[in-house]
Amino acid sequence: MSNASDDSREPLVEKHVAESKQEQPWMVYLSTFVAVCGSFAFGSCAGYSSPAQAAIRSDLSLTIAEAMRVSSAFCVAGWLAIFFAKGVVALDLGRLATGYGMGAFSYVVPIFIAEIAPKAFRGALTTLNQILICTGVSVSFIIGTMVTWRVLALIGLIPCAVSFLGLFCIPESPRWLAKMGRDTEFEAALRKLRGKKADVSEEAAEIQDYIETLERLPKAKALDLFQRRYIRSVLIAFGLMVFQQFGGINGICFYTSSIFEQAGFPTRLGMIIYAVLQVVITALNAPIVDRAGRKPLLLVSATGLVIGCLITAVSFYLKAHDMAHEAVPVLAVVGIMMYIASFSAGMGAMPWVVMSEIFPINIKGVAGGMATLVNWFGAWAVSYTFNFLMSWSSYGTFIIYAVINALAIVFVIAVVPETKGKTLEEIQAVVNQ
Repeated sequence: MSNASDDSREPLVEKHVAESKQEQPWMVYLSTFVAVCGSFAFGSCAGYSSPAQAAIRSDLSLTIAEAMRVSSAFCVAGWLAIFFAKGVVALDLGRLATGYGMGAFSYVVPIFIAEIAPKAFRGALTTLNQILICTGVSVSFIIGTMVTWRVLALIGLIPCAVSFLGLFCIPESPRWLAKMGRDTEFEAALRKLRGKKADVSEEAAEIQDYIETLERLPKAKALDLFQRRYIRSVLIAFGLMVFQQFGGINGICFYTSSIFEQAGFPTRLGMIIYAVLQVVITALNAPIVDRAGRKPLLLVSATGLVIGCLITAVSFYLKAHDMAHEAVPVLAVVGIMMYIASFSAGMGAMPWVVMSEIFPINIKGVAGGMATLVNWFGAWAVSYTFNFLMSWSSYGTFIIYAVINALAIVFVIAVVPETKGKTLEEIQAVVNQ
């Protein structure tokens, strides 16, 4: 797509956005709410914690909404199995079912939101995915200190049930319908999302033109991701997932209480502050993501992660060398809170936002599934190695994480494009330049 073509379309696109804002497309908000119930369920499960992936969608030719329904059903079955468990087999089966459902949600939800949302506030709506994950984790932790584990599992059913039932009331992704050649349903879904009086002709034409171009390409397979025309999209998405996880988040998240305990800070107080802070910062971040842009938030976030890691490293260095005893817990708390605030401000949500935007629709299923797998492998690797690293050197562990986050800054500057204010089709033109 040439620059001249972009320039000629821009006034029409801006006009469309203005009309969409005037119409107050409530169906987009309702659809986003139903979708992020899956994110809340994911966060609730992360309170128990278990990763998986969602390759079954392509094998069974499921739509995006159907994939979320299947995930919700798995979660409901899993939580019920946990609630009624009388032994280890039922408990393991319940965890397996919720793990599968959460793995699917982690990929499908941001993709669905990105495909239904107008570009003017797509970033903010996609960020809701991370907000609800953080909220689910925090609620699970706080409620879990007051109720039994069986009751906690029963509470986990609530967002799953809302998501499962709500998905029967919202439209399918217009882009998916267009890709499947269901033109009448495509236009009806787009009009339902944008409002009855909104002029969707320009947006519909843009989507159809892009779909027609993609239909001339062969169906993508896993090895096709390494073809030249896709390699930059893959590099951006996979790179962000690697830096998000190997920057240390899951090690720090899963072992925060242990970190506070080692530093001599009250564990329960530290965990409550941690839980509240990540929700508040992520929520405050949502309104500005479409104004500040993805790239600046990633850079600010990664810089804060480096500083947080270094402050925590200093705390453990002082403790290891028996110096400044009173400063050790203060520095540890400041460092960890700086880390989680910075992660919540960008690196937590933005890789998922960018991943949902960056892939062409013909490889979105394969590439998104692989990116999610990379993310979960990183989560496993970091959480598995964290205790070993801390036993080797507590301050050395955080120095390693600081270096990785510093490399993330370089990666974002050099490789990641800005996607704010662009349609998904315009983003592909930028990436493929």
